[in-house]
Amino acid sequence: MNCIVKRDLQFTLCCHQEAETRYDLSNRQSHTSSRQELPVTRGFFPNIPTTRLTALDRVSAAEKRPLCQDTEERLSCRGDGVTQLDLTMSTSHRDVPSNQARKLCHKRTGSIELLEVIGVVKKDYGSGSFSMLPVHSPQSFDYVLVAQKTDDDDPESFRKQRDFINALRDKQLTIQKIIDEDKVFYGITAPKEIFETYRYLLKVSDACNWSCEQQGNIPQSTRIRIVDFIVDHTSIESDGEPEYLSDLIQRNIFEAQFCLHEKQEQKELSSSWARWTACLNGQPITDVRDYFGEKVALYFLWLGWYTFLLIPAAVLGVIVFLYGLAFFKTSPLIQEVCQSDTIMCPLCDDKCKVWQLSDTCTYAKVSILFDNEGTVAFAMFMAVWATVFLEFWKRHRASYVSEWKVFDWCEEEEELILEIVNNPNCESKKHSHSYLRSTLVMALVTLMLLLIIGLAHALVVFRVIASEQLAKFNSWSFISENSNTVAFMLGAVLHYLTIIIMTKVNRKVAMKLCELEKARSNAAVERSFTVKMFVFQFFTLFSSLIYTAFFLGRINGHPGGYVKLAGKWRLEECHPSGCLTDLFIQMAVILFLKQTINNVFEFSGPWFTRWLKRLQSRKLRQKVQQCSKKNCMESTGLCDNCKVKDLLRNFELDSVDQFSLFDEFLEMVLQFSFTTIFVAAFPLAPLLALLNNIIEIRLDAIKMVSLERRLIPKKTNDIGIWTDVLETIGVLAVIANGLVIGISSDFIPRLVYRYRYGPCGNSTATETDCMSGYIQNSLSIANISDENIKNDFLPEQLITYNGTHVTSCSYRDYRSNEDYTLTNQFWVIQAIRFAFVVLFEHVVVMCKFIAGWFVPGSPLEVKNTRLQDKLDRLKEELKAERKRHARSQNE
Repeated sequence: MNCIVKRDLQFTLCCHQEAETRYDLSNRQSHTSSRQELPVTRGFFPNIPTTRLTALDRVSAAEKRPLCQDTEERLSCRGDGVTQLDLTMSTSHRDVPSNQARKLCHKRTGSIELLEVIGVVKKDYGSGSFSMLPVHSPQSFDYVLVAQKTDDDDPESFRKQRDFINALRDKQLTIQKIIDEDKVFYGITAPKEIFETYRYLLKVSDACNWSCEQQGNIPQSTRIRIVDFIVDHTSIESDGEPEYLSDLIQRNIFEAQFCLHEKQEQKELSSSWARWTACLNGQPITDVRDYFGEKVALYFLWLGWYTFLLIPAAVLGVIVFLYGLAFFKTSPLIQEVCQSDTIMCPLCDDKCKVWQLSDTCTYAKVSILFDNEGTVAFAMFMAVWATVFLEFWKRHRASYVSEWKVFDWCEEEEELILEIVNNPNCESKKHSHSYLRSTLVMALVTLMLLLIIGLAHALVVFRVIASEQLAKFNSWSFISENSNTVAFMLGAVLHYLTIIIMTKVNRKVAMKLCELEKARSNAAVERSFTVKMFVFQFFTLFSSLIYTAFFLGRINGHPGGYVKLAGKWRLEECHPSGCLTDLFIQMAVILFLKQTINNVFEFSGPWFTRWLKRLQSRKLRQKVQQCSKKNCMESTGLCDNCKVKDLLRNFELDSVDQFSLFDEFLEMVLQFSFTTIFVAAFPLAPLLALLNNIIEIRLDAIKMVSLERRLIPKKTNDIGIWTDVLETIGVLAVIANGLVIGISSDFIPRLVYRYRYGPCGNSTATETDCMSGYIQNSLSIANISDENIKNDFLPEQLITYNGTHVTSCSYRDYRSNEDYTLTNQFWVIQAIRFAFVVLFEHVVVMCKFIAGWFVPGSPLEVKNTRLQDKLDRLKEELKAERKRHARSQNE
């Protein structure tokens, strides 16, 4: 097979059964005299002849990605400055023309090409730009532990540090101790035998034998993952109980644990991805995967696809908003409110007075912007959009995990392999289930949800009391006249503060519940924690919104029969223009605060931590800078000072843990909930989410690359339980939007009025607007002479601001003016509301199923490629077995 790569030189690599190589350096003759030559030593194949590469050629080769998957190249810099080129070649006899080499050597699926064309990811013609980088540099460590320097005054800490380090040495790990002024750094390096064991177990396993580690050398990300598992599962005996590293860190025996950033890869990611000027550029997903592992790469791939698909949703949301704006001045509903002389009943007890409907002209205008006919079509679109987003995401995921050779990877089997690598004599953790423990966990989850719902009720009480108190605020007439709106906005801010506090509480409760469940594997613990944490956060965010959407203004009663809290405070009422504006205000405040404030703290927190740590270690860093870099480069390894400098550079960064990536996922999934579940009340939510995500991608990238310690690279082939969570949100979006349009908005009452009770109901009106008189029709009249109503209002409340005494006032409801019973129009509207919700949900669900069926979860190219890979592998295994059999017969 010939794979020809051209840039500023012609580099022809011929792969034959004899594993011979030849180099055509015809285009390099003019540059040879001016460049330093570096010797290239033999790699894994001793039959490969030794040649020489110039420095510029080495860089060019490193920059260019290999096109052929059958050929593995590795350039590594030894401590003596010699560059080593390792080639692992196939034994194919076929000669492929150069113009077909790329197509046959590296088949690309249409899903990946689509992501590259639309700019979600950068174009990538190989297995990643880091595939040419050293697999492991002898100048760095696989893992680092940090502890405070101990002395004779604390013999227990010294003993536990020593015992733990000795326990690691017993597992054949190499430990290098570097002492700072007040810190001790333990650099951990794993021997080759550990990774050979890991590779062999992958090969003989059921589901992990297709892993990419079988294709060539063990990458640095895999080394880090293996060593991290070994370190975390190493324990020492203390009073007859095992103490793991997490326990020792809690007791301040060790201060930190982390893996090191690699300068060259870190610099490359910073220049191409982790910078603000790259906001509109595609993401180098394969490079991210090579450095941070598949789990982080799939998060950014998912986030990039989600952000791109928000573009049509945001555009349509803006169109719906502009549709409402187009009828802003000509709408008869707005004119009826703004020109009305109707006197409305007081909104609270004691201090609230009767008021004119025209005083809320601005409120009515805002209501029309978001509560119009366009929101129905937009809600249906967003429900189908969520399904299309998820189905296409499954295709993109399948394409990339197939490209990365982790399609058949199994998390639980990987964990078993790591258990054996850590301890060959380990025993399997048996599956177990306790109905008593499950019942207890379910009961505790229910109690936690009741507590969260109770907080939502507390917010309602706060708004009711605040509205009454603000009405007494005589200093500023604007606040007293709009006490309900101001109280509602204050309630939204308080709701945001509640979310921040409850996020910490929810996490601790979810962790305790997971410990109570005693799951057998880390994968099971992660799934259980994700579900519990999402449910807690979902109820924290949406309990108050659910009350606003479906209960506000519907359980407050009527004059003469108001529902009061503790017999003292009246519940809130909706505006005569509808209740949807209240839901919009609460969503807008929460979404704006959550996105802006969270992003500010998310970036400033790690930056301030790094600045503070650098300030504390300034003296040591000045001492380290006096070291001669030339001497370090010429030696086989870094000197102690330079090692301390590299360790300090990583130690000064903000710490990361197992929740770092989980927090990013949770934030985005909750945002996805906001943009789909109540989108009918806030069509501009996709636009705000789009603007936030454009910044969020680069913010997360900058954090991970420059401001935080390196995340432990985790292998996976999916985003895990989050896929099920997103599908659940898609179903909830259909139900919630149908209920919002059918119950919360005025779409159905307006429809009934237009075709039954309005001027056009009898088909005789020709020049009158069909919606003329709708506001007045939706109001009922309370006679002040009624004894029950007299008990609800004080005499001074029934005096207008210009001193006029009123004998009747209006309120929003469909009730009789005589006995205050519900009218026939109310029951007609309720029946049509119910029919609309059922019809809407069935139609949308049908559209979702059709969209899900029409878009397969895995592309045909992926299925065919995997089928061919399996066939080739089986043939190779059969051929190898026949050779072994023939060899045994000859012997």
